[in-house]
Amino acid sequence: MAAAAVLAWLSPDLATADPVDDARLLAADGDAADWLLPGRDYGARRFSPLDSIDTSNVKRLVPKWIYQTGYAATFQTSPLVADGVMYLTAPFSHVMAIDAATGREIWRYEHKSTAKKLCCGPANRGAALGYGKVFVATVDARLVALDQKTGSPIWDRPLATAGGDERSEDRGALGQGEGALKGEVSGATGVGANSAPLVFDGKAIVGVTGVGYGLHLDSPRPGAPLGAVVGVAGRFGRPGFIAAYDAASGQEVWRFDATRPDWEGEFAERTAYGVPLHRDVAAEKAAAPDHKDAWKTGGGSIWHAPALDPERGLLFFGIGNPSPQAAGESRPGDNLHTSSLVALDARTGRLVWAYQQTPHDLWGYDVASPPSLFDVEIDGKKIAAVGQASKLGWYFVHDRETGKLLFKSEPYSPQSNMFRPPTSEGIEIAPGVAGGVNWSPASIDQSAGVAYLAAMHWPATYRARTLPAADGKPEVRYFSIEPATSGMYGLLTAIDLKSGGTLKWQTRTPEPLIGGVLATAGGLVFSGEGDGDFSAFDAKTGEKLWAFNAGAGVNAPPIAYRIGDKDYVAVAAGGSQIWGFRQGGAVIAFGLPD
Repeated sequence: MAAAAVLAWLSPDLATADPVDDARLLAADGDAADWLLPGRDYGARRFSPLDSIDTSNVKRLVPKWIYQTGYAATFQTSPLVADGVMYLTAPFSHVMAIDAATGREIWRYEHKSTAKKLCCGPANRGAALGYGKVFVATVDARLVALDQKTGSPIWDRPLATAGGDERSEDRGALGQGEGALKGEVSGATGVGANSAPLVFDGKAIVGVTGVGYGLHLDSPRPGAPLGAVVGVAGRFGRPGFIAAYDAASGQEVWRFDATRPDWEGEFAERTAYGVPLHRDVAAEKAAAPDHKDAWKTGGGSIWHAPALDPERGLLFFGIGNPSPQAAGESRPGDNLHTSSLVALDARTGRLVWAYQQTPHDLWGYDVASPPSLFDVEIDGKKIAAVGQASKLGWYFVHDRETGKLLFKSEPYSPQSNMFRPPTSEGIEIAPGVAGGVNWSPASIDQSAGVAYLAAMHWPATYRARTLPAADGKPEVRYFSIEPATSGMYGLLTAIDLKSGGTLKWQTRTPEPLIGGVLATAGGLVFSGEGDGDFSAFDAKTGEKLWAFNAGAGVNAPPIAYRIGDKDYVAVAAGGSQIWGFRQGGAVIAFGLPD
């Protein structure tokens, strides 16, 4: 049987589907059946208009199929659905197309990594569709275009050289006998890519990760969360960047670097929203002449797919912490534009505005959760806004055109000792390096004016350490961030965007919430936990209405789609090594009984 005939037999929709072109992507918000973009629409609102699964019948929800990828590792994919076919990425950047009604595999692409060592683990957060191709950014910092019908590679382009000339922190230089630093290295400064690309105007847009990652040390206890993050003063890594690539050829069209020669900024003593930073600005300015080139290894990873305003031609995304992580003395200044929300001209990559949430970041406060686009009304005037769920514990809402802060929410996670520098004795800070909201995508119900967030309380102890010069080796200054091992919990949160960011409700969960949320027109909010529970909550009250235990951590963003007259909710269940959640390799689709 010919290949085309096999595909038609397996999935008629794949063989006869309409092309996913610019017109279809621009209209994605009005396509209730499919999930064509990483955030469902260019505004990255992750809100499904499907309503047949609602508060009255969600208790009847059952698994309709389970697909096993064959890889039990940190699983963070957000699947795409087009014309009855689901496209998903597995750990290590493998890609699969499956029948979205049955879970049967149609094709599989096995990625062959060229990296000798991964900077940031095997996780991948999703693919992109467009122009007859499936695009995936890979753990070894490549962008690959696959044939949408067959999964065959069309082109494969390097984003950067993974494991190349970049210098990484050295575990051997640290205090081997210190209890908090005994774990094996599971990650270090490097370069890779794990976020989904965004397809627009004939281009695939994607950023790199790992460039400000620091040294990650596993806990010596199996199944426990990360033992410590270590930053060493010095020069490690390279600037992060986001770039656009021609979808037909893979050639780079434009690039925006996260750090530049003017990155020292104004040496701000307070954040742009008025919170003291407790910086020794005089000491930083005195050291600045010796660190003029620090921006060349300045970090600033891109951890998510951008949001896009096609009408204004603006691209919105967050940038991660500077490099070296936690060790600020070798990078004086504000370290622009790390730990910032940024708007670019989507066609040229030109900077339009940037809003730095944390100048001179010592705490790992990446702007890691994808921003979302919506309208707000202030003083009777409708304003096109962009919102972002921060690791700081506030939801920031900005004017989309100017970047002006319109408001920030009430805190949605506990805050203590914020922006206090590390000490030799150690100081406990909340939110810690895990954040209030980590990379987890939010969901926005535009009509109700509510943002739903997967947040957490997970404090960490920050310490400054010095290894004295000895045996001909110079003094080493390093900083450890040690997440708490008890007392952590999750906070599913609803924020009222109509009232300037008050909290409508919060539901506390036993496990910290990592992975994101899905809100639907059925009045439901779906989210998962590391213990394997995948749950549905009442969008008006936060009451838990239904739960299913998947057997592995549900630490990925759910999606919703329709085939014929049947609605589905699907999510990856594969846990996360870094958080100590049980790993697996399943995607599960739920629906009402036939």
